[in-house]
Amino acid sequence: MTSELPDMRASDAERERVAEVLRDAVAEGRLRMEEFEERLEAAYTARTHGELEPLISDLPAPGGVVAPVGAGGAPARGGAAGVAWAERIGGPATSTGAFAFWGGFGRRGTWTVARKFTAFAFWGGGEIDLREARFEDREVVIRCFAIMGGMQVTVPPELEVEVRGIGIMGGFGDRASGGGVPSPGSPRVRITGLALMGGVGVERKRTRAEKQRLRDEERARQLKKGPAAE
Repeated sequence: MTSELPDMRASDAERERVAEVLRDAVAEGRLRMEEFEERLEAAYTARTHGELEPLISDLPAPGGVVAPVGAGGAPARGGAAGVAWAERIGGPATSTGAFAFWGGFGRRGTWTVARKFTAFAFWGGGEIDLREARFEDREVVIRCFAIMGGMQVTVPPELEVEVRGIGIMGGFGDRASGGGVPSPGSPRVRITGLALMGGVGVERKRTRAEKQRLRDEERARQLKKGPAAE
């Protein structure tokens, strides 16, 4: 599908949607790892729709539908079916909040997010990583307050996320909404709060282990296929 406005500037969300199509393609064996890495780099440096669209024009989405770049929502893809969300929802929270004053905090790895989690950073910084986290309930609210400080929230591509924060003389960035495709059974995470003379960033990213798994699967496919017939 060709965009009617190829010169229109691409958004971060559109770049991430294209990146997700490329990740699915390499996982399905449609792209070699070298091609994947080249296209992924081009996607993240693309400035317009016209630069993004050729990167996925030859890649059908599951079901045989070509994934468009332009406005109108994410590509029609099924998302990652491999996430066992049922096993990651429920159980007592291991953390209900975090605080940093002239210092920092980190919540990463395997931990259980409370139904309402509040993080506060004043002249400090913090990291909230949900890629391997468990969730106390299917509905989770994370409140982030950064006063002359910074906070980074990292979520997996398959998680349903809604970001509604306010930035005053600062920024409440959102690279998560609109990117990725929530998989069936995903909990719903709402991220709210305030950044005053500071910043809160929210982005989707795979873990290093997941990236390595995709690379290993692609190498295994190439070895199985053997040398290409001349």
